[in-house]
Amino acid sequence: MALMITDECINCDVCEPECPNQAIYLGEEIYEIDPSKCTECVGHFDEPQCVQVCPVACIPINPEHVEGQESLWVKYRRLQGL
Repeated sequence: MALMITDECINCDVCEPECPNQAIYLGEEIYEIDPSKCTECVGHFDEPQCVQVCPVACIPINPEHVEGQESLWVKYRRLQGL
């Protein structure tokens, strides 16, 4: 599953540098997550780092991009060139 950032985002800038896949970027109004790059930190950490550092808890699972653990591992390997 990819994560998403809701409009409750306060643009505090703490999530972007924590993403090991560089999936987080500043959109027109708030930070956004590229679902093609988001692995929920699978392959890097036990838990999504952006969720851990977000002070307003505005990073839920994106219901439009539901993926299982295996597909997250496949995406991780693809992004790493493995």
